[in-house]
Amino acid sequence: MTMDIRLARVDSRLLHGQVATVWTSTVTPNRILVVSDGVAQDKLRKTLITQAAPAGVKANVITVNKMIQIFQDPRFDVFKSLILTETVQDMVALVKGGVDLSRTGVNIGSLSYQDGMTMLTDAIAVDQAAVDAIRYLHDDAHLDVYAQKVPADKKQDLSVLLTKKGL
Repeated sequence: MTMDIRLARVDSRLLHGQVATVWTSTVTPNRILVVSDGVAQDKLRKTLITQAAPAGVKANVITVNKMIQIFQDPRFDVFKSLILTETVQDMVALVKGGVDLSRTGVNIGSLSYQDGMTMLTDAIAVDQAAVDAIRYLHDDAHLDVYAQKVPADKKQDLSVLLTKKGL
């Protein structure tokens, strides 16, 4: 057995209201794993994230390498996980490290805009590195990569959105 991943989501805001309430009640995890090397080193952000977890669900902030290690460790088979990364590139690193997301695919919730980026949806902005990472997950890892802010929203295939934007 391996860890039961209920949702793998990229969201530049990480653990916030929509994730803590709506997504958690939909996918019913017993653990939220925020996977980010940067946040794992930032004591304040780490504390804020662990405190934002909804009642009954524990949140941990771990590095990309730690997630890869614990995914295959049978001691963590009891985890019903909601995995959050800040970037698509971190999700690619997990997949390349052996974390199996074939059951869930990759949900892209929001990627914040910076100058020079292209808006794919009202909540998702991409630069070339994000485009390359999405293409890798879809084309090479053969994963369903989709935009969906909340469960009630219709899934939007990101490879289709990239093609429509000429990316």
